[in-house]
Amino acid sequence: MQLLNYLLMTQPTGEEGQGSPLGMFLPLLAILVIFWLFMIRPQAKKQKELRKFRESLKKGDKVVTSGGIYGKVANINENIVVLQVDENTKLTVDKASVLKDPGDMQQAQR
Repeated sequence: MQLLNYLLMTQPTGEEGQGSPLGMFLPLLAILVIFWLFMIRPQAKKQKELRKFRESLKKGDKVVTSGGIYGKVANINENIVVLQVDENTKLTVDKASVLKDPGDMQQAQR
């Protein structure tokens, strides 16, 4: 505790108002750590999960697109997914627009 007080307190250098350099940067460092913990880290985790989900897509999976279209995967190419939205209706969408499995939404609502 005394070490923390020593680092944060003003050092007697002959000039008034000068503090320890660590004491000046400690609040900025704390803000950056908090920002990383609550903003950057969770977003990176969500992006990683979404990328993993898109890579694991297979024929027959039920998905939702970013436009809100529900469908079943009929065919997958490298960057293109063909969704069957009705018996006779198929849509070709970019793989990046596939967001999630609608089953995950139903489990989250319970």
